[in-house]
Amino acid sequence: MTETVQHWCDGKAFAGATTATAPVTNPATGAVSTLVALASVEDAKYVIDAAAGAFSEWRDTSVAKRTQILFAFRELLNARKSELAEIITREHGKVLSDALGEVTRGQEVVEFACGIPHLLKGGFTENASTNVDIYSIRQPLGPVAIISPFNFPAMVPMWFFPIAIAAGNTVVLKPSEKDPSAAMWMAQLWADAGLPAGVFNVLQGDKVAVDELLRNPMIKSVSFVGSTPIARYVYATGTAAGKRVQALGGAKNHAIVLPDADLDLTADAMVNAGFGSAGERCMAISVCVAVGPIADDLVAKIAARTRTIKTGDGTGGADMGPLVTKAHRDKVASYVDAGEADGATIVIDGRTVEADGGADGFWLGPTLIDHVDPDMSVYTDEIFGPVLAVVRVESYDEAMDLVNANAYGNGTAIFTNDGGAARRFQNEIEVGMVGINVPIPVPMAYYSFGGWKNSLFGDTHAHGTEGVHFFTRGKTVTSRWLDPSHGGIELGFPQNA
Repeated sequence: MTETVQHWCDGKAFAGATTATAPVTNPATGAVSTLVALASVEDAKYVIDAAAGAFSEWRDTSVAKRTQILFAFRELLNARKSELAEIITREHGKVLSDALGEVTRGQEVVEFACGIPHLLKGGFTENASTNVDIYSIRQPLGPVAIISPFNFPAMVPMWFFPIAIAAGNTVVLKPSEKDPSAAMWMAQLWADAGLPAGVFNVLQGDKVAVDELLRNPMIKSVSFVGSTPIARYVYATGTAAGKRVQALGGAKNHAIVLPDADLDLTADAMVNAGFGSAGERCMAISVCVAVGPIADDLVAKIAARTRTIKTGDGTGGADMGPLVTKAHRDKVASYVDAGEADGATIVIDGRTVEADGGADGFWLGPTLIDHVDPDMSVYTDEIFGPVLAVVRVESYDEAMDLVNANAYGNGTAIFTNDGGAARRFQNEIEVGMVGINVPIPVPMAYYSFGGWKNSLFGDTHAHGTEGVHFFTRGKTVTSRWLDPSHGGIELGFPQNA
């Protein structure tokens, strides 16, 4: 009998009232490894109520005690992160080294949240008026929801829940139904770290669960990462229900390569950024913009490196694993078909890859496409797979216009040895995260993550100080301790005296 991944509620696994499930596959074999429970509305309400019930006691728990639990979680995660990496590889397909890197980057936010006492400090002004003091405090929101995508089942939730919990909120995490087990593993780790029951909960499911989180009045905020159409829906639905929402959407990230760039280092970066995690990441470089006469040489160097990549089972020493599902693999391949039909040049064709893995695995090798025009679907759409398109332009200005005209504004990079060009680029580019000779400019946890334009709905980014502000509300207190000199009737407007 196939095991079912359940929900986590009030400190323990919870089967739920419904028997609806969905299959979870091992992408390297194509075989169904487990089932995942799909919550009904009643199941979702039960989990949300558990988070609401735990909030009052958790918000009143001292910051010192909350921090101790954060540190304990960090130590347990550091000691056992290889277990989590293996779960990610088994359900998502990315190679073990990449999965371990994902966990490590998520852990950076846990470590950042361990400093929450400093981050929650308010301000104090003595004698703002005579014998009147004014001070500010930050308080938690209540139960909060996190809706995370399949591509980073550990890191993306960790962008949010360490800060939310450290600030005194309770959490309901809705992971992707494609790879749900990482969330349950982290829930057990929180319990092992001493987190009280009900503070961290996991709600498995599909759109039914998402819609209840978006509309249930107990949930005070929603953090979402996923495709732009769903991000737009999450933002509109959640804000209409009166919630704070940060909805991080899709991307079409460009790397501009100027003629003075080191082409060997740039080619390395293009391969790493284009094909890491099988291209299933919102910060992947999917468009290389070659400026001027370097295009032929650059494409040749990228192609030579791409041919050395070994595609196969993530547990067996491959460089790149499969895509997450067969449907997604076929969708990505269809973009390669379309690019070929539109007249682009398929330099490296991942559709014909011979992978080191199961015959029924969801394989698509690294694919390099040259002579791509901006009106082709392989350029306009977010493909979310190992497909790197090369667009050729004649000048820096043409390259800048191309990037700034794009509907997405998540991440971008420039490769150059010209400091003036780099400084001009960081000033003029209309993108939220910028790399200068860095292909994937994901910021450290003490900075905030998020894009511009159709890559972000809402005006608050993830983690960093913006994350702390998202999961707390500011309150200003004006205080005066009365004595007889303050008596009398005075109907005029209070004055600062």
